[in-house]
Amino acid sequence: MTSAKAAPRGGKPARRRARKRPPVMAATSLVLDGSTGASLQTQLVEALRSAIVSGRLGPGTRLLSTRALAEQVDVSRNTVLNAYSRLLSEGYLRGHLGSGTYVASELPERLQSSRRARQEAPVARHTPGISRRGSAVAGLPDVRLSAPGIPESRLAFRMGTPAVDAFPSDLWGRLLHTRWRRSWGDLLKRADPGGHPPLRRAVADYLATSRGVRCVPEQVIIVNGAQQAMSLAAQVLLDPGDAAWVEDPGYFASRGALVAAGATLVPVPVDDEGLDVEAGTRLSPDARLAIVTPAHQFPLGVAMSQARRQALLAWAARSDAWIVEDDYDSEFRYEGRPLPALQGLSPDARVIYIGTFSKVVSPALRVGYLVVPESLVQAFCAARRFIDTHTPVVEQAVLADFLHEGHFSRHVRRMRVLYGRRQEALLEAARRELAGRLRLEPLHTGMHLVGWLPGGVDDVEAAARGIEAGVMSQPLSAFRVASRGPGALLLGYSCVPEEQIEEGVRLLARALR
Repeated sequence: MTSAKAAPRGGKPARRRARKRPPVMAATSLVLDGSTGASLQTQLVEALRSAIVSGRLGPGTRLLSTRALAEQVDVSRNTVLNAYSRLLSEGYLRGHLGSGTYVASELPERLQSSRRARQEAPVARHTPGISRRGSAVAGLPDVRLSAPGIPESRLAFRMGTPAVDAFPSDLWGRLLHTRWRRSWGDLLKRADPGGHPPLRRAVADYLATSRGVRCVPEQVIIVNGAQQAMSLAAQVLLDPGDAAWVEDPGYFASRGALVAAGATLVPVPVDDEGLDVEAGTRLSPDARLAIVTPAHQFPLGVAMSQARRQALLAWAARSDAWIVEDDYDSEFRYEGRPLPALQGLSPDARVIYIGTFSKVVSPALRVGYLVVPESLVQAFCAARRFIDTHTPVVEQAVLADFLHEGHFSRHVRRMRVLYGRRQEALLEAARRELAGRLRLEPLHTGMHLVGWLPGGVDDVEAAARGIEAGVMSQPLSAFRVASRGPGALLLGYSCVPEEQIEEGVRLLARALR
């Protein structure tokens, strides 16, 4: 006996939801001319390329089979096979011949234009209806790459993400439950713009012992992540038009904070000793601010030498300028003790220190902090009051308990061991699978490695091909402003389990062939 699903009311049978299918290339009107002197294969390549670039064949469109297209344009099937193969190698198509060929989601022309835009300093083009600073921010390039259709949880090698799989969720839940039960009434009240006092004390104690930062709790200002900290520093310390040094290559989000404040960016080159202070002085001796990552330069991974640190502090004192020290992942050092913070090298250092818990605990925990000189505390707290008043108090209270009871320090120690293993797994897999295609060298700190490509290889295109294969990486050139240099891919390993590292390297090797 067969069974059937009951029809819905009205007597009409239920329709199965059709699975969404990619668009298919329509019957072509391509015309090839054998009397032009150009081969039929070349004409076909140029015609298809033009249709893709112009948008007549959109991203993801499935092309006709080689046999069907050969019949339509009256050429041999080998001519179509060779044309498809050439467009595959150029990056216009993706897929495998015989199992479907599709228009690539990211085209070489767009990649090249994107790369050129990222290598140039932002130019403010005024958009009617918004301010010039708004236009400048809207015009900044977005260097983040995505992989449509691939879950984030399965994607190597994402940058700047901690090991969420190792997060002590049960412990955090107990702390949250206990804190809420004890003081829910206080947690629902309006809070101090400077931050939850117990958290400010816990951060000050932690920074004094682990980073050598000189501060009292009142100098600690809690904010919603490092990005808000940089934006707040730029707004308080700069007037529109003021010059500000940025590392080149460097962190794109710090450039965004400066552009939003109306600053004039001064890209300063980075070498094996970190930011080149002499070069910055030549380029803009009267700059009012410099944003640096001295413990672990982003993205190259070098540590600023002692000589450069002293030179930078001397420049700030001499020029009445400020240094913003972004200490984004200094906890993760795998050999020796972490380098002391720039802020603690001098009792009167003109340094604004920035740290974040998002890179250590969870990206969803939008809690960061600034340490500012006592003379600036009132100005920073006042400015903070007019942004969003304060960071959510429940998260601040639980995080204070997490630090005060020693859980944070234990978590950092466990993550150092875990990340050390994951970095070694990435290096070992790269030695086996990527020899001659990508050169990775170990780093003693951080959450990512730099993989150098052979000379002449476009790192933006290499990253895009990796995404097509299901592997996330970031091209080094996306973080350059005016500097030039060899291409490289940035590979984050902290959030990738070791078995996924192996698979990710194999996919990347296949994409780079």
